[in-house]
Amino acid sequence: MRHRKTGRKLGRTAAHRRALKRHLAEALFRHERITTTLAKAKEMRPYVEHLISLSRNDTVHARRIFGRDIQDRELIRQVFSQIGPRFVSRPGGYTRVIRLGTRTGDGAQMAILELVEKKGPATKTEGATKTA
Repeated sequence: MRHRKTGRKLGRTAAHRRALKRHLAEALFRHERITTTLAKAKEMRPYVEHLISLSRNDTVHARRIFGRDIQDRELIRQVFSQIGPRFVSRPGGYTRVIRLGTRTGDGAQMAILELVEKKGPATKTEGATKTA
């Protein structure tokens, strides 16, 4: 029986699933938007939201817990300095899943997993000189 067993196996071993989640999370933090299968996107959502919740408060303890999953120090620096502060006032729901339809080759359901709040827009005064 499968009572109270959560999560999708995704046709992988436990170690392969763990590595897949880590790599997809790294890609999402780098690009803030990834295209993957719907099952992977749904499985990634709670994992990534937990990591973003950790990055909202920049403490040594939070960085160490975050560092257990994401080992790239430059990416950790970026998440804690740019992505985490964006979501400080938001109580949850940091990601969204947008369905795309089926993939041509194998008919898999595709989806976009992205962060809800985008990078801040570029100001119009960048590089421009003011004339009085």
